[in-house]
Amino acid sequence: MIVIDLLSPTDVVAGLRASSKAGLIAGLAARAAAALDLDGGTIRTALEKRETLGSTGIGGGIALPHARLDEVARPFALLARLRGPLDFDAIDEQPIDLVVLLLLPTNPAGNQLDALATIARRLRDPSVAEAMRKSRDAAGVYAAMCGTTPSRSPLNCITV
Repeated sequence: MIVIDLLSPTDVVAGLRASSKAGLIAGLAARAAAALDLDGGTIRTALEKRETLGSTGIGGGIALPHARLDEVARPFALLARLRGPLDFDAIDEQPIDLVVLLLLPTNPAGNQLDALATIARRLRDPSVAEAMRKSRDAAGVYAAMCGTTPSRSPLNCITV
């Protein structure tokens, strides 16, 4: 699986404002709902339910809130670089500033099972996270995530 199978350049936000973990999840759920033409409340509830099992803040300033939904036909990702750090109850107890929302089908097939691992491996590369943090805009954040330059085609995104 490659990053562009999960993430579109239009689903990247640089400078997202959030004042709380709940507010961030609600905002990301609303954005995903608009992109997928689904109910935002359903997405938010699924994400909140997953967070009750344990924080999806994986450390290093990164969070991967995710959920499985019957209404999702294929994996969908939304990437955001926050305007400022946010407490997310991460495992290292540090605030987050990079977040990837991942929505997966309830009954995934084939390589869809690799979606979470693909995103996590890419984000755990310190040079990728640093490049995302230094990017000036959403195109730069996307390029850093995909391992390209903003001027290159997203088809050049690397496999991870």
